[in-house]
Amino acid sequence: MNVRRLAAIDMYGSRGTTRRRRIILAEFLIGVVLMVTWGSWLLASSDGTGTRAIGLWLVGAGLNYAPLSLYALALMRPGALDAELAGVDIDRELRRYTVLQLWVFVPLSLVVLAIRDALAQRRARPTAR
Repeated sequence: MNVRRLAAIDMYGSRGTTRRRRIILAEFLIGVVLMVTWGSWLLASSDGTGTRAIGLWLVGAGLNYAPLSLYALALMRPGALDAELAGVDIDRELRRYTVLQLWVFVPLSLVVLAIRDALAQRRARPTAR
């Protein structure tokens, strides 16, 4: 799964409106802030193991919104989203990524995938000598 493509498809939706792009960007940013803040508060203030587990899950799942937010910010530049999705079958990708976006609920999964993609991209670039 490509986290950048997930962000792009989510931002584009079925019509690619500017309003949708802004709403999705806000969702990603709010997701990071609220989930990490709430999870951290639960971790710091709770005595029970169950509550701490929920806090840990909230922090991990909230951090999944960080790479989505960074990609969404980059894709907000004029023409960036269109360039990212050039030649892509939007309807097929929407169906595919609608299911794949459930990985947001697996703590740190999108963080790991984004790091993996960044490292693979770095290795694929030819080095200057």
